[in-house]
Amino acid sequence: MEKRRKVANPLALAVLAWLVAEPMHPYELGKRLKETRKDRSVKFNRSSLYMVVEQLRKAGFIAEQETVRDTQRPERTVYRLTPAGRDELYDWMRELVAEPRREYPHFGVALSLLSVLPPQEAVELLTRRLAALDAEAAEIRAEMAGATEGGVQWIFLIEEEYRLAVLAAEQRFVTTLTESLRQPGYARAWHDMFGREP
Repeated sequence: MEKRRKVANPLALAVLAWLVAEPMHPYELGKRLKETRKDRSVKFNRSSLYMVVEQLRKAGFIAEQETVRDTQRPERTVYRLTPAGRDELYDWMRELVAEPRREYPHFGVALSLLSVLPPQEAVELLTRRLAALDAEAAEIRAEMAGATEGGVQWIFLIEEEYRLAVLAAEQRFVTTLTESLRQPGYARAWHDMFGREP
């Protein structure tokens, strides 16, 4: 069963994970999230990152370690992980890895209502979606190849492997669905149901 977290934003989990390695300030956290492309899995902007850092501080999961003064930059507060933060990180990670969670992607909603679209239009739209999925998969493969050639270990690319697997499953699903929608029997049934030409 899913636990109720003091700070439930996935960005908070990413912050805790990066602070395991070493203390750092929010600007550095954001920079590393972008450099390692974690921003593809965890959406954030500067203000949301600072907000999550403050929530984690209030919850006692991180603490101020020092304030760095640099003449060329404004003051920056460096944060470190607390023992409670370390416990929260590992408990949360164990839950997310071990327990499947019901998610509600927008495509699932569209599929549940797909029958309102005329079959031919649904086929055209799904064909466009399949082309977009193919392009996304090609982009991920190219980025992974570049990262691997650059010496990045496979474990740091595992979320991209997962994205590829999910994309491949969706590509297969959309291909099969498109073929089913092209069947004359479906077009007749749709016409009978909605009373207009497919």
